[in-house]
Amino acid sequence: MPIWRIALFILIVTGIVFGWHGYLYVRLAKDPAWPDPWARVIGTIIWGGAALMPLGLIAMRALGRPYNVPLGWLVYTWMGFAAVMLFVLIPGDIVRSVASKFVDTDRRLFLSRGLAALVGVVGTGAGIAGMASVLSRVAVKTVRVPIAKLPKDAAGYTIVQMTDIHVGPTIGKDFIEEIVKTANAENPDCVVITGDLVDGSVAELGPLVEPLKNLKARDGVFFVTGNHEYYSGVDEWLPFLKTLGIKVLRNERVGLRDGLDLAGVDDHSAKGFGRGHGTDLEKALGDRDKSRALVLLAHQPKTILDAIDYAIDLQLSGHTHGGQIWPWGYAVRLDQPHVAGLSRHDGAHIYVSRGTGYWGPPMRIAAPAEITRIELMPA
Repeated sequence: MPIWRIALFILIVTGIVFGWHGYLYVRLAKDPAWPDPWARVIGTIIWGGAALMPLGLIAMRALGRPYNVPLGWLVYTWMGFAAVMLFVLIPGDIVRSVASKFVDTDRRLFLSRGLAALVGVVGTGAGIAGMASVLSRVAVKTVRVPIAKLPKDAAGYTIVQMTDIHVGPTIGKDFIEEIVKTANAENPDCVVITGDLVDGSVAELGPLVEPLKNLKARDGVFFVTGNHEYYSGVDEWLPFLKTLGIKVLRNERVGLRDGLDLAGVDDHSAKGFGRGHGTDLEKALGDRDKSRALVLLAHQPKTILDAIDYAIDLQLSGHTHGGQIWPWGYAVRLDQPHVAGLSRHDGAHIYVSRGTGYWGPPMRIAAPAEITRIELMPA
């Protein structure tokens, strides 16, 4: 990527971060007019966090492992708490602004201090609960999907889906070993990983991902790219995954059982990352026998908007994290037609996993991580 683009990106991100933290500072430190030293302490924490985020991210990229592990926990944890406080502050600030029109100056100060205290207590509590969620063992969620074209002898066919693991500064080898053990315990017919496995290069993260070679499934382990693979050196990751016994589906289709096919396509955003990349549903599905049941792996749910024309039966996706930190899921709906769970879309089923890991802040609020056990049943 050209230096000017990197510099522009850093400039934009820094502007957003300082604007966001400036709002926190005004509402949590300045407006409440806390007596000294509290105003200075709160202001120092907020502005220190604002500076930490861009500087820490630059340092993480420059230093690499093992230095970016403690830096990652520090930067992303603050990012999470600052985001949660923002989400609590905005609706509270609207209420405060309306109420302030009907009270005198002393009561306005009381409202400002009450709002700041509420944001601090609720934001801190929610952030701690969110961290506890991601530090807990990932649960298996069972989802039964009825498919009319499914052969009777394939009834109960089991697919274990993992997605959005995001191996990187705060997710490492121990986490991979744990989810491999959990997936194997389900005794699946096949395992699928629907993108965003990594946030970093093969040289840095390859050894951490290596335990995936221990995944066991009767019909194999399959992978499709997510957008983060394209930020992390996709042309090195794809052959590396093959050395772990993982079949990468790049706009292609395989037969799982008589009457049951599995297809996978490149991520929806991949076309912008060079020749040979990009979703190609025609290549994957154009010549298929539509009397056979078909499960499509596509990282982003929005792929179904085009895939529905190919008479697919089920699409398995991720990407959204189920919003990860409530209420962010409502913003995700502006970009994706489905955010979490099993839905119907013009005659097909789509299941969107909330993700197995997390991205950025090590927090999940009202969107717990999952390893999904998909059981296919005749309709």
